[in-house]
Amino acid sequence: MNSTTVNTVLGPVPTDELGVVSVHEALLSVLPGAEHAFDITLDRAEVFETLAGRLRDFRAHGGGTLVDSTGMFHGRDVRLYEALSRATGVHIVASTGQGPEELLGGYFLTPQTNPPTPWPAEKFADLFGREITEGMVVPRVERRAPAGLVTTAVTRTGMTATDESLLRGAARAALTTGTALSFRYGDDAAAELGVVLDEELPADRVAVGGLDREDAVADGAPAKVAERGAHVLLDHVGTEDDEHVTDAERAALVAGLVRAGHADRILLSVGATGVAKGHPANDLPYSHVLTAFVPLLKAHGVGDGDVRRILGANPAALLAVR
Repeated sequence: MNSTTVNTVLGPVPTDELGVVSVHEALLSVLPGAEHAFDITLDRAEVFETLAGRLRDFRAHGGGTLVDSTGMFHGRDVRLYEALSRATGVHIVASTGQGPEELLGGYFLTPQTNPPTPWPAEKFADLFGREITEGMVVPRVERRAPAGLVTTAVTRTGMTATDESLLRGAARAALTTGTALSFRYGDDAAAELGVVLDEELPADRVAVGGLDREDAVADGAPAKVAERGAHVLLDHVGTEDDEHVTDAERAALVAGLVRAGHADRILLSVGATGVAKGHPANDLPYSHVLTAFVPLLKAHGVGDGDVRRILGANPAALLAVR
């Protein structure tokens, strides 16, 4: 496979056919265990219609490709995503990976060793890597298309030993398969990025998420990440709460990064949840970046060329298999 294709659920797609890419969204997001709860329903036809409507809205406003960045065990349904992509015309990139530690199943925390120890990085690397080289697992049934992204997350209060194994394993899987790594930072974006780069994964193959949190912006983390050559992922566009900056502040942040020469390192996403089970949904439309945020960027002096780069060329370069 050459460097101009991206792994989607329907197979490789040339990067120049991706269009506008939303790089950090959720389609069906199920809190592990919720699928077994008495008060949770999972009607596949209903889920399909809801997600299809959201994807058609995204496409109607100019969207081309959506990345489901939920990883392995949070409701990922590859066959559902294949059907959605065929029905809506939106390219869907699914991801492999797990994390942070608090959301891992017990099997991945305490394998059968004496005494029980966290999984080492090489086991996570093998688990994630096989989902790319052999296809994503449909539990107890088969493997389907290859994952197009490795994703993980660090515990918000700080990186644990298991988080570090996840980060290193994810970086190794990305490096050996030619895919990219996206991770949501915990409490020190620069240090956590350093762990990934220590595995010799090139910085331009890494996206650091969560960088539109108030504490990240206050710490100057977006500029620090960009200066090291990694992608700055502002993944909660549209969310305005006590934890995140406002869209106006996000637009000013993007404009500042562009002026500093980092236009090729900026990624945007809503972090929306199409269908959530067992946890609250982010109900913003996937199209929010296009309908509401792009006008703000232009009002802050970001030109059309840089907007196109941020929405299309940057995510395409990140997701390209190489």
